[in-house]
This record gives sequence, structure tokens and C-alpha cells, in this order.
Amino acid sequence: MSNLDHESQINQILNIEKLLSISFPAIAFLQYYAAKYSGGLFTLQYSLIIVSLLLAILLVYYLWSYLQEKVSRTVKQWLDIGIPTLFALGAILLTGAYESNYKFLFFFVVISSSIECSRNISLAISVVVAVLTLCIDLFLAPSMTINPYFESDMILACAFFIISWVISYYVDMRKKSIQLLQDQSINDGLTGLKNHRYFYDYLEKLMQSAETDAVAHSLLFIDLDDFKCYNDLYGHQRGDDALRSISGIMKELFPEPAVVARYGGEEFAILLPHVGETEALERAEILRARVQDHVFPGEERLPRRQLTISVGVSSYPDKAKTGADLVKNADEACYRAKFLYKNRVETYYSVLDRFSNSETVGAAETISSIKTLIAVINAKDRYTYGHVERVVFYCALFAEKLDFSEEEKNKLIFAAYLHDIGKINIPESILMKTDPLTREEWELLRSHPQKAEEIIRNIASLQDMIPIVLQHHERYDGSGYPYGLKGDELQYLSRVLTVVDSFDAMTSNRPYQARKSYKEAVEELKRCSGTQFDPEIAARFIDLISPIIALNMDSSANMPVAW
Repeated sequence: MSNLDHESQINQILNIEKLLSISFPAIAFLQYYAAKYSGGLFTLQYSLIIVSLLLAILLVYYLWSYLQEKVSRTVKQWLDIGIPTLFALGAILLTGAYESNYKFLFFFVVISSSIECSRNISLAISVVVAVLTLCIDLFLAPSMTINPYFESDMILACAFFIISWVISYYVDMRKKSIQLLQDQSINDGLTGLKNHRYFYDYLEKLMQSAETDAVAHSLLFIDLDDFKCYNDLYGHQRGDDALRSISGIMKELFPEPAVVARYGGEEFAILLPHVGETEALERAEILRARVQDHVFPGEERLPRRQLTISVGVSSYPDKAKTGADLVKNADEACYRAKFLYKNRVETYYSVLDRFSNSETVGAAETISSIKTLIAVINAKDRYTYGHVERVVFYCALFAEKLDFSEEEKNKLIFAAYLHDIGKINIPESILMKTDPLTREEWELLRSHPQKAEEIIRNIASLQDMIPIVLQHHERYDGSGYPYGLKGDELQYLSRVLTVVDSFDAMTSNRPYQARKSYKEAVEELKRCSGTQFDPEIAARFIDLISPIIALNMDSSANMPVAW
């Protein structure tokens, strides 16, 4: 049950209790008039009294409810105590005071205060009504040696106190239990940070307010470098200690209103409301340096001899237009920081942004068309979109390695963005299928290069990319698809894209295939050189990627690789 449902049920109970607390005194009032007027219960005057009394009860209840919505919580609590107390006292005095059988009406006061007030206040109120009851017996009853009314009401007074204690104790324990459950539902048990669920709930609220506030927000995405190695060396208990230590550093450096959350495993996210990208980068660098300088037991045996973090930064609205974009972009920036160097802060950028100011004819139109198509595929298939982003990233690095001209670099990167666009016409049931594809399903999946060509052939600025997109599943030995081209029949850029596309496909988790390690993927590139891949291009790509892989694995690596 949610907290809102719980509060709603409590309010319903209290509303019923309020209505009863003014209805029962009305019965005493009717009893008083029935005794006063000897004409019987069904006289016109008595009937008018009943109708008037019912209207008065409804009016009081309406005013009571209305006032509760307009006043502070403290005033509301005193209204909930004072009104039943006055009604109960009036009914008791009207029906014989010390002889009245309606002293039990004070129970409504005790119950209401026990539910709504703290335990100390509710116990104090129970003492007050107990004293009030006994004072009525002492001061309004005739003088007598033994006051039987006082003696019998001593039991009632004790009952007030006991019931108040029991109910307030139960309510207090229930509140603590609910608070504990709420804390557990939004806090990470190991680190004490906010959890994945709270992070997304807060992000959603932040984005909703951002639609009207028009202010900047930033997100840091943090991943621990070599944490698996640290866990393998020293065990999960030592790993948990490291996570707690890093969490403490983050809480110290990012107090509220920042939201520090454990995103999952060794990944963390920090939301910075009203903070732009420049300040976010500065604060991320301070965090990175603090973690680097912190001494973790046994870190000298790690590949870099330190337990460090990689940080990705993204900002709204400059780099992202939605909460989902903010998370995706920060994650992508963190991936780049971790894959290339580790122990580094990277801000998100799109490779397309590098060409926004290009003087190439039609560049602006090309970029606009590509971004539109990217938005379409992102809405259809998140896996394909992530795969495309990584392929573009690798292509940008590889183009620098191969000393491509600006025109060749643009064509390769634009084609990399578009190479899987044809999958938007493939049913999701096929794209996400884990069982072997049927012959018909396989033929449909193999048609995505032609489907991509159908999508982009009507966009004049993208015509140069069509051959590259069509040929990215061709093989160097001629056994690929859709046309079975081979060797030099294939465009050089399509052969480059084939190598890069295959490498990322092998090192990514897919529904129908477990990912290979980077080292295994390199071995596969070597094995398939001359058959699936152009051997020269495969060798150049291996030259590019191997030092990066070694940097992530070699225990002697201490300095970042510069490209």
C-alpha cells in the first residue's frame, strides 16, 4: 500500500470518528428534550427539534471539515480535539453532569488525539479529560462522605489513559514501520544513498518542473574502474567497504539539493538541479581527484595501482531535451571516459555536432536529415540506437587513425549513423527474438540494408551514403549480402564500416548472442581477415583498438594513451 493510500484510509477513519463525536452528543441532547417535554416523542415541536439538530450536526461537520483545509496542521489538531471536547462536555452537563451516562463521549477525544498527535500530547490530553471527568464528580455532586460517582469514574479515568497509551503506542510503531519501509524503498541498503527507483522518480519530477522553469540541470554518471578486479582479489566484503567509502565522498562533496544515487552495482548517478555543464564538469573533476587520492586497502595490486572512477557529464537543455536523453548522454560520456582512458571526466558530445559548422555543401541539411532518422530509430529500438552510437564513436577514432580527408570522414560517420536505419521496418519480435530465426524471419532481417536504402534515397543530401549502407553486410570473399560483392567491388568506406560494425556487435549484449570480450573480438577479427573482412583494414583497426584494450588489462599501464 502506498503512503497516499495509507493517509487516505486514516483520513476516512478520522472523518467517521468526527461525525460520531458530534452525533452521540446529539442523542444526549434529544434525551434532555424528551424528558423536558412531556408531550411525547412525536409532537410537532419535538420533530422540529430533531430536524434542527440534524441540520446543526451537518452544518458543524461541514464547517469543521472546511476549516481543516484552510488552517495549519497544528490548528487542525486543536480543532479535532477542542470540538469533540466541547460537545462531550455539553452533553454531560446537559444530562445530569456527575450523574450523566455520557461521560464515555470523552473517548472520542482520546481516540482522536491518540491517532493524530504525538504520544506525549495524546497522553497529556487523556490526563486532562480524566481530570475533567473527576472534577465534575467532585465539584458538581452534592457533598457526601463517600462519593460513589468519583469512585466509579476513577476506572473510567484510568481507561482513558490506558486506551490513549495503547493507541498512541501502536500508531507510533506503525509510523516508524512505514517510515522504515519508505526509507528502504528509496535508499540503497549498502551505501545509504538514494536508489535506482528514487533517482528516476526525482528525475521525472525535475524534468516536469524544467518545462516551465527553463533552468539548467546536469547529471554525472560514475563508474568505478577495475572494480571487478578489486572484488576478485579481495572478495565482496572488501568491495562493499570501497563502495561505502566512495559513497561517503560523494555525499560530502554533493550535499542537497543534489541527489546522489547508487544506479546499480558499481555505477552511481548524481543529479545537480540548477547546475550548468561548466560547473558540473568542475565538480566532477573534484570528485575524480578525491577518489584518486583516497587510499583503498590493497589497491596497489590493481592494473593501475589505484581504485579510480570514470565520470560522464551531460546537461539539460543544452545536451539533452528529455530525462531519458540526459541519462543516455551521461552514460555514453561515461562509456567514452572508461573505454579510452579511465580515471577521467568526459562531457557528452555527439559526433554530428563536430560537423555542425562544417563548410561542406549540404552539411546542415544532411545533419538535420540524419537527426530525424536517428529519432525514429531511437523510438523503435533502443539496442540498435546504442549500437549505432558506439559504431559512430569507433568510426570517428578510426577515421583519425586512417588520416581520412574531411569529406571521407563525414561520409563514414554519416553512413555509420544510417547503416541500421532499415531495422525500423523490422518487427520488434524478430529483433528481440532469442530463439533461432526461421528462414522467413532471417530473410526479413537480412533485408534491412535495402530497407535503409528505400528510406534515404529520397533525401538528396544522403545519396553518397547509400552504397556504404547497402554494402555494410557484404563480405570480403563475396559470401555476404545483399549482392554478394567482393574485394575491390566493395567501396573502401563500406569495408571500414563492416569491420567496426562487427567489432561492436561482438562486444555488445544482444538478445540472441552473449557478448565477447574485447580480446576475443580482436581474435575473431584476425581469424576472419581475408574472408569476412578486408585484411588491411582489419589489421589497422586492431592496431587502433589493441593499445586501448591493453590499457584496460595490462597491470603495467599507468599513463593514458593519446591519439
